[in-house]
Amino acid sequence: MPGRPVTIGATVAPAAPGSGIPTGSVTFDPGDGTPPVTAPLTAGSASITHTYAGTSGSPYTITAVYSGDADFTPSTGTDTQTVGRAATTTAVVSAPDPSSIGQSVTLTATVASVSPGAGTPTGTVTFSFGDGTPTVTAPLSGGVATIAHTYTTKTGSPFPITATYNGDTNFSASSGTDTQTVNKTATTTSAVSSPNPSLVSDPVTVSATVSPVAPGTGTPTGTVTLAITDRTPQVVTLVNGTASATFSPLPKGTLTVTANYNGDVNYATSSASIIQTVTPGQA
Repeated sequence: MPGRPVTIGATVAPAAPGSGIPTGSVTFDPGDGTPPVTAPLTAGSASITHTYAGTSGSPYTITAVYSGDADFTPSTGTDTQTVGRAATTTAVVSAPDPSSIGQSVTLTATVASVSPGAGTPTGTVTFSFGDGTPTVTAPLSGGVATIAHTYTTKTGSPFPITATYNGDTNFSASSGTDTQTVNKTATTTSAVSSPNPSLVSDPVTVSATVSPVAPGTGTPTGTVTLAITDRTPQVVTLVNGTASATFSPLPKGTLTVTANYNGDVNYATSSASIIQTVTPGQA
């Protein structure tokens, strides 16, 4: 496999009826375009260590050329070396984890060769987010691929994340998994009443607006419970993040107005309160 040292050896022997032990050197050509290497014969044998950088051209033709000496003529031998793709591992992590609805999450995949293989894998990694959205493929740079993804719901959390390395000429495919937890997004609720102050005879409209807290995004849904002191609360459905209700008549005095957002699948509850001042109307 690429990056794994290979020992190439040659044995030189006299052809019958000759005898003795050849001396001199052997020149090895690994067959991958790298320069030949010459090694001395010791007791009729010579060897070198060579590392193939890739699989393109495998199986490689190895040639060993004995240069001859004063008593023995030159000779040549050949063999082949098959270099397969190196195995890999893929690890994937997400951050931040946990995250909120609408918050950007960074997914990072790291692909490495498995020993005794060596080198840096190239190619692409395909990310699956586990939320039903389409997969996304990103290029490796220095063995690392990174993308950003935004989860729009917490239904299904924790989501299974998969990063699949697609392999290249020298490195085989592999995959890694992780999970991403998506929590409800925090919200803020604001309330206003109009008119304020008012007369006891005035209809007073209470409006509530519910918004996600950054880095969360989106529009909360569900209902808001609107209430004024000594009056029956009204549960109103949010429309584009806003709900309103009218209360009439109201008792005179300083009244408390409350707006309680009841939350939904993706957004957490929140509340707000203000003061409504009511003065007597004309007799």
